[in-house]
Amino acid sequence: MSLLSIVLQAAVDYTPFAQMGAGIGAGISAVGAGIGIGQIGRSAVESIARQPEAVGDIRSNMIIAAALIEGVAFFAIVVSFLLVLM
Repeated sequence: MSLLSIVLQAAVDYTPFAQMGAGIGAGISAVGAGIGIGQIGRSAVESIARQPEAVGDIRSNMIIAAALIEGVAFFAIVVSFLLVLM
């Protein structure tokens, strides 16, 4: 048997585990994004409470950071689903 056929057979045998791992990865990325956005919101509220005059700057920075975290989370979820479908 050639090395390629052995590797392909091993890949077929582990397909259910790869799909399960991709699903777990999607869940972990969603939970991580939720925790990160919660931390941003908490810090923004504390900052606004300390310096009410800087509310505009704090709010805009918070929205940008939350959007970046959401983008990374969506990327991780899409990659996980692509692994499941392939």
